[in-house]
Amino acid sequence: MHLPHVERTPPMEATEYDILAHVEHQHWWYTGMRIIADAWLRQLPATPHSRRILDAGCGTGGNLTWLQQYGTPLGFDFSPQALEHAPSQFPLLRASITAIPLASASVDLVTSFEVIYHRGVDDDVLALKECARVLKSDGYLLLRLPAFAWLRGHHDDRVHGARRYTKTELHHKLATAGLTPIRTSYVNTLLLPLALWQRLRERQHAHIAPESDLQIPSPLVNTMARGALQLEAKWLQLGAHFPVGVSLLCLARPQRHT
Repeated sequence: MHLPHVERTPPMEATEYDILAHVEHQHWWYTGMRIIADAWLRQLPATPHSRRILDAGCGTGGNLTWLQQYGTPLGFDFSPQALEHAPSQFPLLRASITAIPLASASVDLVTSFEVIYHRGVDDDVLALKECARVLKSDGYLLLRLPAFAWLRGHHDDRVHGARRYTKTELHHKLATAGLTPIRTSYVNTLLLPLALWQRLRERQHAHIAPESDLQIPSPLVNTMARGALQLEAKWLQLGAHFPVGVSLLCLARPQRHT
């Protein structure tokens, strides 16, 4: 009997989920990244029906409420600790991204934010193939991932991150999975110097126990950091892109066969 391929390690430290559930509607990273995703989602073609949206690896479910403006969302995550925090008004499943429990060609939009980079996902191409399988032929995948191995830091260890991606590498994996990238850009670019400084500081003081990156900073810092991401979103709305950044955003579609 063939057993589904599932993650074998906890998605991230349980304490991080507790923090995330309390901050993801206020923290500059989560609110700002939703604004960035909006820049592309708002430009998707209109549909005659409500889009069925799957948030693959929904974590504590904060994105499900935000995704309602684009259709009817449902979510799944492999972590029961994460799902305990997710809003109960949405359909929720405990599942692996490498074995999505939905019918083929049943979803209009798949979103997956910081999921396939996880060390519990042994085969990230298989995860992308599963996203492609559940998408309708005219559907879309919006994917966000950490960028550049040289930006790896303490936060990657806390959330059990195994890999970071370049645009070229991601495009190759998407093609292998039967997906065609439509738009790709690095994001969180304006704050890249601060990220580099933080990574350098971590390497110089490796003996200091790291604190969670999920803690909300002061109101001033939180507002300024979110403002930087808002500026990036305006740039992306114009059809432009960034050549470097802390994260990588990609909008893809199933390959068309002739």
